[in-house]
Amino acid sequence: MSGVREQAVQQSGMVTQPSASENLSMKAQALLNNMNSVLVGQDRAARLASVALLAGGHLIIEDVPGVGKTLLAKSLAMSIHGSFKRLQCTPDLLPADVSGVNIYDQKEAVFRFVPGPVFSNIFLADEINRASPRTQSSLLEAMEERQVTTDGVTRRLPDLFFVIATANPIEQLGTFPLPEAQLDRFMIALSLGYPKAQDEAKILMKTMEDDAFTVAPILTVDDVMQARQAVKKVRVHEALVKYIIDISTASRSHPSVVLGVSPRGSQLLLRAAQANAFVEGRAYITPDDVKKLAPSVLGHRIIPKVKSQRISYAEIIERVLETVPVPK
Repeated sequence: MSGVREQAVQQSGMVTQPSASENLSMKAQALLNNMNSVLVGQDRAARLASVALLAGGHLIIEDVPGVGKTLLAKSLAMSIHGSFKRLQCTPDLLPADVSGVNIYDQKEAVFRFVPGPVFSNIFLADEINRASPRTQSSLLEAMEERQVTTDGVTRRLPDLFFVIATANPIEQLGTFPLPEAQLDRFMIALSLGYPKAQDEAKILMKTMEDDAFTVAPILTVDDVMQARQAVKKVRVHEALVKYIIDISTASRSHPSVVLGVSPRGSQLLLRAAQANAFVEGRAYITPDDVKKLAPSVLGHRIIPKVKSQRISYAEIIERVLETVPVPK
């Protein structure tokens, strides 16, 4: 609402009701606040998780044990009135443990399908890099096509299907690094890092409280689906489309990179920027939306010449951003 319109409304004593899009945007901000009520010093991580959810993507959290990866996932899941399933990945996990299995019913003399945990609104694959490559690949169809195929029968997943995966990038024994094709299915990759001293003190104080790390659900599945539709309507200027393409193009020719960002990466960066603008209550994206999200959306999609910890790949994207002119 413009300042002139606000002044006219105040003088007339009228009370305007927020539009449907504004209501959804406020709910998205409420989701962020709800998560931050239990996450100490992780505002950025909570925002990125919310952006991935509202943009229709998936999220992977790569960091050392004990910094709050599972808490972040659970705080997001608990904020929504929907089904939530958690699967602890291990080397002996089978694809059927993820998607489900047909079991023979002797009484009825028929096979009955028992759905796996993937049939949920929010699915947490904890320590996904401990699962075998065969089991990891069973998630590809689910994440991309929103469906699973077992014994030749294809079954649709819920309309709201959001995967959160956690991974420990430090430990190597008994782990299977995710291949690039699997990583490409995740819209956003983030790391939490160690908290600051004052934040860690707050965490310790919260530990002594009852139910300090639980939140009440505040959004319905329908709220999330409507917000996703509203995100798609956030305006994108042609100059910002070119800006995103320039970033992806620059990544492909950067001296530190063997394989740059694919067109899918450009698409997901655009959608993530729209979701970030929506959470902030704007109906348009800005260059700052793109710059803030590019390292988290594009970092895990490149293959550098010198292999290092994957969480540092975002730094290469930050260097790429320095070489691309920002549109005015």
